[in-house]
Amino acid sequence: MRLGRLTILACSLSLASSAAWAAPTTTSGSVALALAGVVAPYSPLPAKEKKAVAAFFGGDSNVPITGKIVVTADKVVCRASNVDITSRSCELSFGSRTHTVKGSEANAMFATVALAGVPPDGAAGTIYEALSKLSCTLDPTVIKDKAGGGADCSFEPGN
Repeated sequence: MRLGRLTILACSLSLASSAAWAAPTTTSGSVALALAGVVAPYSPLPAKEKKAVAAFFGGDSNVPITGKIVVTADKVVCRASNVDITSRSCELSFGSRTHTVKGSEANAMFATVALAGVPPDGAAGTIYEALSKLSCTLDPTVIKDKAGGGADCSFEPGN
């Protein structure tokens, strides 16, 4: 009887932790700016907004845009092989459009997704970092204040 209760408790805790990882997650400040900064170049944002995000991510807060910029992606799935150590890639989905990045760009994206708190997953020689329903809002007016605010992201870990 005692073993049965322990098994039920262990299963319940396992399911609870799995559900917690599937719940929406938020991040703000420098991590949110970094996440928006690595995704924006591939997103369907207007060129003017992509340029502003790149400027922010590059350390320049003096941009001519005053309205909020929203960077979104349906999915970001990054893979790195621990067998073929030269293999790394990320696939970004924006509606029906998909973009694949490789090499150093994929490595930067992989690391940024991990920095945002997405737990790694692995199978058959591959390590994954994935998120879905990414939405990052950048407020140029707040970012210009240089007080740590103006960038917020929400997403769901996993795909």
